[in-house]
Amino acid sequence: MSIEYNKKNISLAKQLRRNATPQENHLWYDFLAKYPIRFQRQKAIGNFIVDFYCHKAKLVIEIDGSQHFSEDRIRNDEFRTEILEEFDLRVIRFSNNQVNTNFRGVCEYIDMIVKSSFD
Repeated sequence: MSIEYNKKNISLAKQLRRNATPQENHLWYDFLAKYPIRFQRQKAIGNFIVDFYCHKAKLVIEIDGSQHFSEDRIRNDEFRTEILEEFDLRVIRFSNNQVNTNFRGVCEYIDMIVKSSFD
């Protein structure tokens, strides 16, 4: 099944790829780009652009900076998660701090989630 997306988001997704945060680049270049199951970065899904997406595992990974911890952004992220879950996707979130201080743990958790999606 193909997931619909807003074509207007494609140029923004490309721009976000070029201007990725250090944490997004770290996760991409040091783990996800070489992962044996394909991930995409800054993927348009519905009206959103998600940080990382794995079609086979039906998994969305979001890396959240400090701006995501205000009340408004928390509600917005919860809404995004609900909509993405309607596409039968699982959404997991990590903070920039988690990527910076526990990179191995973040990678191990992602690997566990991907592998469990095939059980």
